[in-house]
Amino acid sequence: MAGRRNRNKKCDHYSGIGGQAVIEGVMMKNKDRYAVAVRTPDQDINVAVEEYRSFGGDGILKKIPFIRGVFVFVDSLILGVKTLNYSASFYEEEELRKNRRQKKKLIDRILGDKAESILTGLTVLFSIVLAVAVFMLLPYLIAEFFRRFIISEMVIALIEGISRLLIFILYLLLISLMNDIKRTFMYHGAEHKCINCIETGNALTVDNVMQASRQHKRCGTSFMFLVVFVSIVLFMFIRAEEPILRLAIRILLIPVISGISYEIIRLAGRYDNFLIRFISAPGMFLQKLTTREPDREMAEVAIASVEAVFDWREYLLKEFGIEIPYEEEVDYYA
Repeated sequence: MAGRRNRNKKCDHYSGIGGQAVIEGVMMKNKDRYAVAVRTPDQDINVAVEEYRSFGGDGILKKIPFIRGVFVFVDSLILGVKTLNYSASFYEEEELRKNRRQKKKLIDRILGDKAESILTGLTVLFSIVLAVAVFMLLPYLIAEFFRRFIISEMVIALIEGISRLLIFILYLLLISLMNDIKRTFMYHGAEHKCINCIETGNALTVDNVMQASRQHKRCGTSFMFLVVFVSIVLFMFIRAEEPILRLAIRILLIPVISGISYEIIRLAGRYDNFLIRFISAPGMFLQKLTTREPDREMAEVAIASVEAVFDWREYLLKEFGIEIPYEEEVDYYA
């Protein structure tokens, strides 16, 4: 097959593209453009391409290490909610779609042109609050319970950290049992396989994608594990006497934790050495829960999403010196 290289080679090339699984599809983002490819109920592939403007604009803060990660995290949540809603619209019942249109008209009249942005913002805010409550506050309350019986602050911090890690793993285990989530995890695997395929120097064909790894060091699952791990380390050394102050510290340090975790995941995506592999190993292991092997039709959807925003042939020529002729272009917008 043209462009075939050793698929077991460690990924040491950075393409710059990333994405996520959506309902029966895949979103891929390259710089300021993103594409959402969805397998529609009639088995066609619908691809929508748009530009995304960061909620933080193009200010200098987005270029400062340990601060830029906060913007990237919020941007990923906003884009994730937007693309999930878009993909879900293909699978709504007609009555539900009619009700949604009526509600949208009413909301548009009330909120005007900013309606979609406001609703997306509220959804993202609710998601953040829920995540903080489950993954930050609940472990803290569990540790506070044990404070009645344990004097050592180090042991209390360790109990909180272990509780946070166990809650995170339990959450992944529970959602992985849901049938709809299983299919989404299969598309998640297809997304990773596409990126790994081209970053290891292979032509983006269904056969090559199916043979690529479904784990990737820049995955959101790895990022979330790093958030949990970094929080454990920080909270073991940053302490306070008053319960209210301890709680405030945990909330105020969330942007710091996100910033540190982003810098680590960013390094993991660009470098390949023993330390990076060691740091990435737990997150890569957890991806066995959040990714599943996709079928060939799912790989086709992921490929369509990549090709809509990324010239993988040019990338292979530049990074690997592999020239693959352009075949007849597929009109994804027909």
